[in-house]
Amino acid sequence: MKKTCSFTGHRKIPPVLQESITRRLEKTIINCVKNGYSIFMAGGALGFDTLAAEAVLRIRKNDPSIKLILALPCHTQTRNWKQSDIDRYEEIRKEADDVIYVSDSYTKDCMFQRNRYLIDHSDLCICYLTENRGGTFYTVRYAEKQGKTIHNLAKT
Repeated sequence: MKKTCSFTGHRKIPPVLQESITRRLEKTIINCVKNGYSIFMAGGALGFDTLAAEAVLRIRKNDPSIKLILALPCHTQTRNWKQSDIDRYEEIRKEADDVIYVSDSYTKDCMFQRNRYLIDHSDLCICYLTENRGGTFYTVRYAEKQGKTIHNLAKT
């Protein structure tokens, strides 16, 4: 049975922290691979999701046995994004091993559906959680209730 890891984290990460978080992500992903994880799922959002997906893709260059799956809320997720963010998103989407949309179009709860999908289909949740509110907080609480292992990079 293939072990799966999902990512969840804040969209807004101060630029001064991005390099440090990226290093922690890469170290954590490599440790996950050593412990039998081969499938990594990201939600395609700005911020932490993007950093995590890019880290998986970099590591996959040296270890093609690992897979990146994007679980996206809807086809129009990037509406109202800056063009540079859309370009980065499209590059990740193109490189992903699989892309799953939890909803064809935007609904008021498609982001929550995506978050629950990530947790329901993973064994481990790697997060970057610094606030006790918002989508990341909700997702980590859901993971706890589902008995998932959680590794918060904000606490390492």
